Amino acid sequence: MKNIPSVDLADFLSDDPKRKQKFIDEIGKAYEDIGFVALKGHFLSTTLVDNLYEEIKQFFALPVETKSKYEIPGIGGQRGYVSFGKESAKGRKVGDLKEFWHFGQYVEDNDKLKAEYPDNVEVKELENFNKVGKETYKMLEKTGVYVLRALALYLGLDEFYFDNFIKNGNSILRPIHYPPITSEPKDAVRAAAHGDINLITLLMGAHGKGLQVQRHDGEWLDAIAEPDELVINVGDMLSRHSNNKLKSTIHRVVNPPKELWGTSRYSIPFFMHPISEMPLDCLENCIDEDNPKKFEDITAGEFLNQRLIELGLIKK
Repeated sequence: MKNIPSVDLADFLSDDPKRKQKFIDEIGKAYEDIGFVALKGHFLSTTLVDNLYEEIKQFFALPVETKSKYEIPGIGGQRGYVSFGKESAKGRKVGDLKEFWHFGQYVEDNDKLKAEYPDNVEVKELENFNKVGKETYKMLEKTGVYVLRALALYLGLDEFYFDNFIKNGNSILRPIHYPPITSEPKDAVRAAAHGDINLITLLMGAHGKGLQVQRHDGEWLDAIAEPDELVINVGDMLSRHSNNKLKSTIHRVVNPPKELWGTSRYSIPFFMHPISEMPLDCLENCIDEDNPKKFEDITAGEFLNQRLIELGLIKK
């Protein structure tokens, strides 16, 4: 039995107003209740998914000294390679048992933003790595646009409210490799309990056990999607902007049982960020007597910088 609700983007994209409203209601309620859904009907083809997995497996299998060439100092890990154990969850000193890569925005028609974001890093050893990464980035971004349009309507906003904030937004595609565990981890897990920073996260690779979601009563549930589904969750930026009407849910990736320690795990989240100037002030129509304003005003860029410091990726 699935522990997170499943929705189909085809409903929202249909010409039937009832189907469109059904999707809006289902995803909105899910994000109020638990903050996660499994989504069918996205824009990723099976071929593209298979190609990306092939490329990232080849990259993470490269020698450490080769991968390390692509770890760029001074940019807080925002592009290229981040080595094993470098990132830790907010409030933890122990690094997570993972290494990862970052593809960033491909800015169009905006020289100011192009100068603000670090350049993407080209992997010389793999001919198709960057091409496949860019294509995946674009298809996940396209999917996220429609999810946010549905959520805008659920929040009583104009359907296209988020469009200008996410065009050329500071979004990140992060292929992650959790290597085989070779000895008893003292206090480390593959990814410690955390909330995501961004507006929404679209996750590939939640097809087996590992990802867990914390319900409001504190119980942890396995979040397992079908092979053709993405897992999509609310991040802290959207939770803050909606005055916590839409919930950013704490989640983690637990270590496998000992008999599976010798296996790698791969997952590929797409963290959908807005442009840095987006105000995350609590929306007026999410504030009332029963739900007073919970957060101070802040921009997306200021909030991101705060969190990167907390994660240990940027030094004060």
